[in-house]
Amino acid sequence: MKTPAIRKLRQKLSANQPVYGLWVTLESPSVTEMAVALGLDWVVIDAEHGHLDWKEIVEHLRATVRSDCVALVRVAECNVGLIKRALDIGADGVVIPWVESSEQLREAVAFAHYPPDGVRGIGAERATCWGQCFVEHTAEANENVLVVPIIESVKGGRNIRDLLRVDGVEIFFFGPADYSSSAGHRGQWEGPGVAEEILRIKDTIVGAGKFAGVVGTSDANLAQRRAQGFTMLGVGLDGGLLLRALRGTLQSIGRDRKINPMFQPESAPPPAVPMQRPPAEFRPDRPEVMNDVGSGKFIEIDRGVVFEALVGAHNNAKNLSTGIARFSPNAQLAYHRHTFTESVTLLEGAAIIEIEGRRYSLSPLDNVVIPPGVAHFVKNVSPSREAVFHIAMPTSAPSRELIEKYFPRKTMPDDSTGPGKPGQERVNRFKTANRFEAGAGATFIDFFNDNLMPGIEMSGGYGLFAPGGRLPAHIHDFDESICIVEGRATCVVEGRRYEMGDYSTALQPRGRVHYFINNSNGPMAMIWVYAGPKPERLVVDERNATPEGNPWR
Repeated sequence: MKTPAIRKLRQKLSANQPVYGLWVTLESPSVTEMAVALGLDWVVIDAEHGHLDWKEIVEHLRATVRSDCVALVRVAECNVGLIKRALDIGADGVVIPWVESSEQLREAVAFAHYPPDGVRGIGAERATCWGQCFVEHTAEANENVLVVPIIESVKGGRNIRDLLRVDGVEIFFFGPADYSSSAGHRGQWEGPGVAEEILRIKDTIVGAGKFAGVVGTSDANLAQRRAQGFTMLGVGLDGGLLLRALRGTLQSIGRDRKINPMFQPESAPPPAVPMQRPPAEFRPDRPEVMNDVGSGKFIEIDRGVVFEALVGAHNNAKNLSTGIARFSPNAQLAYHRHTFTESVTLLEGAAIIEIEGRRYSLSPLDNVVIPPGVAHFVKNVSPSREAVFHIAMPTSAPSRELIEKYFPRKTMPDDSTGPGKPGQERVNRFKTANRFEAGAGATFIDFFNDNLMPGIEMSGGYGLFAPGGRLPAHIHDFDESICIVEGRATCVVEGRRYEMGDYSTALQPRGRVHYFINNSNGPMAMIWVYAGPKPERLVVDERNATPEGNPWR
């Protein structure tokens, strides 16, 4: 037991300083050595879930020796044998899962304390220096050992006041996913109403002079949890952090995919067999139009808010309007609604969007889809920097209706993806959105379509192209808008080549054979929107995209 480390942890908590730690699930003690070397305040070695055995647990504990990193072991259940063994091999404390009653918690405290305060037996193991320090260890163990219950069920939350009356407990941890499951929202991190309930319980804990802990789901969520009053903060699970870093790198090279339960990467769709020629009924009635930023139709839609339509009625688009909206510092767009769906993607800056009182903070490339008739407003929260958005609407004649109704405000978690109910908004978090391989070196995210939002009038998403990445030559049964939001792109339309970048936007009319390719040495990314609810394309022979093979000559 590292008494000086435990005392430092308590001192920080008492001074309302956050203590940061890592949840350890992987077997290599190098993981814990890294946490210690980076100065983390604590680690929890997870012996409830996963595959760690006692030999691996003790190696993790050894990695914290002579450090200020407090080492806790999460046992599989409130069991005297498990708690005693974890403490005997040198843990500074234990984490107890699924605590729901004061009787359970008192029992856990008793199991972790020597008589007469508890029922822990004295063992000649690491904690007592293999029997050489019986007197020294037993003299300080009861005063310093940490017993940390996890509140991870609705019943545990409802009994929090009884739990707070149990002596020997100063830190309470939360398990949002299990709490959500017990509330009927299995598989969700914080299901409907759970986030608010956890915050109410946290306030009760803090009001009683105790401390609350939780694992952050992202860097932004970690900062949010600190602002909410949590002081024992997990930066993540070791495996989750590794996957987050791996997927970030794979995303940058266009190779990111989701893992399925078979431990395989999500399969790319089988390549379509190219048609020799497009069907005659797809003959286009208009040419393509390339639109550089600054060449579109400008509309000041509110004070400090200017929308530049790059695709729309002014260049003969059908059932589609897209463009760039720029918000001056602190500018906001008043509450309004449309008779059609709207897609809003933050490209630059920092912003909030409020939808019938539900307030979301947006990071770059987060996307929000607002169904018809749903009131919303948008604000640039920066006092000094412009906020830039990509806007898409399935109409050639956009309009809006101002709304003066008051909506009670509810701040949504930074990783919230919306209420998840039909007829309400969908929030796509760029960092965690599902990705799939759409072509050679091209990784896509679907933001909205008829499968994701039944009844929607359009479809669209984000595409990242690694150097050399491209899609096959193809056509659509609807108009398409493609906005280049990163890097440089080459657009090929029936042999005509266009260089694009800096939010320039292509209007591809129905039936035009085209493809995009990244001929640069860096990544290229686009936001694409179809004037149709299903993201379908007809792949055609490459010759159709050449001057000599142009099918519509």
